[in-house]
Amino acid sequence: MAAPRSLTAAQARRMRIAAQEVRGSQRAPADAVRRMVAMQGQDLPQVLRAIAIRSAPGTGLAEVRAAFDAGELVRSWAMRGTLFVATPDDLAVLHAATVDRLRPQEWRMCASRGIDAPTADAAVAVLREVLAPGPVARRALLAAWEAAGIATGGGRGYHLLALSAYDGLVRFGPFEGAEQLLVGGPPPEVREPAAALDEALARWAAARGPARADDAAWWTGLPKRPVRAALERASDPDRRVLDRVLVEGVEMLVAAGAAEAPRSGVVLVPGFDEWLLGYGDRSLAVSGAAMQAIVPGGNGVFRPVVLVDGVAVGTWRLPAGGRGEPVLELVAPVPPRTLAAIEAALRRWPHR
Repeated sequence: MAAPRSLTAAQARRMRIAAQEVRGSQRAPADAVRRMVAMQGQDLPQVLRAIAIRSAPGTGLAEVRAAFDAGELVRSWAMRGTLFVATPDDLAVLHAATVDRLRPQEWRMCASRGIDAPTADAAVAVLREVLAPGPVARRALLAAWEAAGIATGGGRGYHLLALSAYDGLVRFGPFEGAEQLLVGGPPPEVREPAAALDEALARWAAARGPARADDAAWWTGLPKRPVRAALERASDPDRRVLDRVLVEGVEMLVAAGAAEAPRSGVVLVPGFDEWLLGYGDRSLAVSGAAMQAIVPGGNGVFRPVVLVDGVAVGTWRLPAGGRGEPVLELVAPVPPRTLAAIEAALRRWPHR
């Protein structure tokens, strides 16, 4: 077996920008998400933008919403108790791998709020009845639960909904205006869960490489040993789906045959983007000062990020209502030419 090639941190960052396709691709929105396996989606407006920037030129938020309307994409609780966007098939694969760990956790959240088994069963019966005719707004489901005597305050409705999602009974699908509706029905069947997870993990690494196997374990919330074994199989010379590289001496994985990438220039990514949240270790491209600016006070809210050649140099935000010029907040001064390029990219940002 040939020794892994060595990469500098700068080379790795450029390859990661290329792998993540944050500068666009020729893909339809559903294909862009399928390539990523799933994308963190607790902030709905931000994940729509994250999909749009990875799609073909001219793809806007309307085209991304249309993929949900067509049933090509769904949003649901998946790994780590967090909402993700995925294709229905990939969501089913991820649920098959994680539900035995996550459903008991979600049930404990329900039980701590006074929800017992008969109440949960009654909630499922109401949910099936409400969703049978077609998609409904979340508020309509909560109202139906309340009408049936099932209290939804204090987070009870949220956790009942998440519990039902882990059971494959409900997910967020099409849009009604800016609101995403709930849909029911059985999820796709996963015929060979182990093989399907292996394939998904290989896709995950190819779309985020260079990345560590332990980043994949963190992302899925699965134990490190089986995740490492799956990625070991994907990098076997006989299969060569992935290649091993050394980034500053640390072993990482990239898509097989991945070439070094040129300087990436200025790239804008939305909040909660997989560029940052796709990795347990974010130190390759984010300094401590930048991390404090991206997640101020460690409050769990990830701001949009400005990248220069794959390095986070600041954050940005759209003004209230989306009108007016985006607001830039740099972590540290940048050369005038770079600042001009950042300001031009902000003016051109189309996904409002």
